[in-house]
Amino acid sequence: MNAIIYTTNTGSTEHYAKLLAHETGLPAYSLAEAKKKVYPRTEVIYMGWIMASSVKGYAEAAKRYHVCAVCAVGMGQTGTQTDVVRKKNRIPVNIPIFTLQGNFDVAKLHGPYRLMMEIMVKTAGKGLANKPDRTPEEDDMLDMMLHSGNRVSIDNLGSVLDWYRTRN
Repeated sequence: MNAIIYTTNTGSTEHYAKLLAHETGLPAYSLAEAKKKVYPRTEVIYMGWIMASSVKGYAEAAKRYHVCAVCAVGMGQTGTQTDVVRKKNRIPVNIPIFTLQGNFDVAKLHGPYRLMMEIMVKTAGKGLANKPDRTPEEDDMLDMMLHSGNRVSIDNLGSVLDWYRTRN
């Protein structure tokens, strides 16, 4: 493994990339920076943010680099949605996927993503708020939607670090 490459929208993925870089000693670059600093076909860990189960930047990174693992950062709890993310992004079964819960703050979103999430918070948030038998995961999601939330944590990287240490 030679680098961590990431794409971020509100900063959660960048924060995770820097935490992972600190723990592994690998350099972390945004996808744009990596194009100038990391040779094609280099083995990398790719980290991207999730939008509608799509890991932003993954397809581009996979064309250029040898992606050895994917870390997908979204609103869902750490360790959830891996099957959906794998299928939606056509990530081969031999590449591990780690989902990480990030931050959520509509005010930090840019362009059409902000508008889309404002609509999602109103519609899905209302549906969750009115649901009488919410799961703890749904309570957490509703809390993030209504009050924003910071869920980036080194603890969420535990599985990624375990995987990395077994490879190196």
